[in-house]
Amino acid sequence: MVRVFSTVFLIVISVILVVATPSADETLHQRVKRQDDDLEGPDVGSIEELCHDRPADEYFRLTTEGDCRDVVRCTRAGLKQITCPSGLAFDIEKQTCDWKAKVTNCEKKEKPRKVLPILKTDEPVCPEGRLSCGNGECVEKELFCNGKPDCKDESDENACTVDLDPNRAPECDPTQCILPDCFCSADGTRIPGSIEPQQVPQMITITFNGAVNVDNIDLYEDIFNGQRQNPNGCQIKGTFFVSHKYTNYSAVQDLHRRGHEISVFSLTHKDEPNYWTHGTYDDWLAEMAGARLIIERFANITDGSIIGMRAPYLRVGGNKQFEMMADQFFVYDASITASLGRVPIWPYTLYFRMPHKCNGNAHNCPSRSHPVWEMVMNELDRRDDPTFDESLPGCHMIDSCSNVQTGEQFGRLLRHNFNRHYNTNRAPLGLHFHASWLKSKKEYRDELNKFIEEMLGRNDVFFVTMLQVIQWMQNPTELNALRDFQEWKEKCDVKGQPYCSLPNACPLTTRELPGETLRLFTCMECPNNYPWILDPTGDGFSVK
Repeated sequence: MVRVFSTVFLIVISVILVVATPSADETLHQRVKRQDDDLEGPDVGSIEELCHDRPADEYFRLTTEGDCRDVVRCTRAGLKQITCPSGLAFDIEKQTCDWKAKVTNCEKKEKPRKVLPILKTDEPVCPEGRLSCGNGECVEKELFCNGKPDCKDESDENACTVDLDPNRAPECDPTQCILPDCFCSADGTRIPGSIEPQQVPQMITITFNGAVNVDNIDLYEDIFNGQRQNPNGCQIKGTFFVSHKYTNYSAVQDLHRRGHEISVFSLTHKDEPNYWTHGTYDDWLAEMAGARLIIERFANITDGSIIGMRAPYLRVGGNKQFEMMADQFFVYDASITASLGRVPIWPYTLYFRMPHKCNGNAHNCPSRSHPVWEMVMNELDRRDDPTFDESLPGCHMIDSCSNVQTGEQFGRLLRHNFNRHYNTNRAPLGLHFHASWLKSKKEYRDELNKFIEEMLGRNDVFFVTMLQVIQWMQNPTELNALRDFQEWKEKCDVKGQPYCSLPNACPLTTRELPGETLRLFTCMECPNNYPWILDPTGDGFSVK
């Protein structure tokens, strides 16, 4: 029993924001000034007025006229303009460019302003144990950021970020946070066990998001062909974050038999990012515990090894997601990204505060303390020549590295980012894929295979699962002792055949998806209905 206590792919449109040149900034200043001269009233106003109390990372419009492509943000030097590419528009609420047909707020100049509580004052304005709402009302401190408004102006739920939540997790305290149950460091870069970098195995995690089926099984067979071995003599392993619809559970069963890690990527994979960002406890429970139940039943995984999850679109669900995870004995999440930095970040537990800024994920990272590991996604440096090229934003999924168009560029990205991890603190290097991207060009697959072979020529690089990373961190072991590291020996060198050669192809319907007949491939018995959110076992709706 393994319990470690202690997509249709969404185009990442935000990377195609076009930052204006300094000359464009000057033009913008002139335009604002002209508008100041021409317009009477508060529509534009001075830059100082526009930027007063406005977050530096918030984009807003100067006018609602035009094609909805231009927005600005405040900087120390004035206003900085960005323009969405042709055919796109700027979504003020999502704060990103999106297809024009999907943007419904072109008539709005800025995000709605929320009333904030009064948390910092020279003198206390409320009795001890209570805090002030925006209207001066005093409310018990523990009621702030609990998911339901307790202030009359609802301000107690409007300052709930990792930095502002009055009940946030404390800063890392190494004297209280001790392995194997807890790991943290002030900036996230410390090596577990204080081992010298030269004695740390460079772990590489290859992960795939989405359904496992005939579209990608051949790719997985090619990469994990049973012939590629880590320096300890065990076959290389990957982690599969499986979504439900269109998944072949007999193929998932065989991936598990061969020692790969199976984790969950949701039941519905609903194409509504806000559904995930603002999901309730029950939403996350139905999606993730429901998905695990389906996999365990129809892929016949009975060893309790499904302990990880990743949020669709990496839309983290804040404290509600992690409360559910702790209650349901999920050991880790792998959805939070860390901005590209000089030194990558090691995974950490969320007993203490996150050691990096909440990057992306609609800024809904968990602020409270949770007994869950975060397998942080370090952004990759996608520059062709890091010694020469100007700085570019990092990318978390390989397929979101929009400038990678050839196998040669992909190879450079892999090797440069390997060196960035290997030559600093050897934090695990995450290579995260949607299978469709790797299959879109044969040269991508060839380049990945070439990179794997090259890395396995070393004696200090290991392709491991997310769980195996946690196992090493819980028991940090130097390179020269890894051949006998028992936690990595399970399903080391798998022989034998799949559980069944001809799975059942169950044609099923469910009232939840009217008009659809879906095939469920499984070595197990066919259920009565197609498993879905209200009926994850497929036994039928419960009637009370």
